[in-house]
Amino acid sequence: MAKVIITQVRSTIDRPKDQKDTIKSLGLGRINKSREIEFTPQIAGMVKKVSHLVSVKEI
Repeated sequence: MAKVIITQVRSTIDRPKDQKDTIKSLGLGRINKSREIEFTPQIAGMVKKVSHLVSVKEI
């Protein structure tokens, strides 16, 4: 699997609870916080759900 860097670029204020939970499960929570993780189908689904809040960069 490919590795990606996921960075939160927008706030979760006034977002639905499921989007806030998805951001937490990705290991994010603050603007400009990044994580390097493997891009599995599960992670792809999470990123799709909050794609307007994060940026994804392939390594």
